[in-house]
Amino acid sequence: MWLFSFAILITMIKFDIITIFPRIFDSYFSESILKRAQEKRLIKVVAHNLRDFTTDKHHKVDDKPYGGGPGMVFKIEPIYRAVQFLKSKVKSKKSKVRTILFSTRGKKFDAKTAKRLSRYDQLILICGRYEGVDERSERRNISPTKKFPWAIMFCPAVSCRR
Repeated sequence: MWLFSFAILITMIKFDIITIFPRIFDSYFSESILKRAQEKRLIKVVAHNLRDFTTDKHHKVDDKPYGGGPGMVFKIEPIYRAVQFLKSKVKSKKSKVRTILFSTRGKKFDAKTAKRLSRYDQLILICGRYEGVDERSERRNISPTKKFPWAIMFCPAVSCRR
């Protein structure tokens, strides 16, 4: 009887989170299964402060909605700069990168979506706030961008690694 050993090649997924509250996720990602996954180099989670990608002296990330309306929305310019910066850091041109914008008007995140997203090498997660993100973001070349429901729910999305 022959005994064969098969090595399963599992590549690391990098999660880049763009948010105005990067430290809010520290405790979630430094505990339990996610901590062990990072220690085993199955995932890498990095939270980026959106304010670092602004150009004004007050690091303002919000503004009134383009075209009017109530409330405040994220400005597209810092988001665009953050996504471009993260995409420029991709080591291999063969890497599969997906940008996801969390939105109240997004698609439902389910197991099927989690399985599909687990095939990517890097996921750039944009956490919305206020009344959302400037509508011009959908016309800007951040794509491919998917919209999913609101911000903190992405923590379980990171937990869905294979």
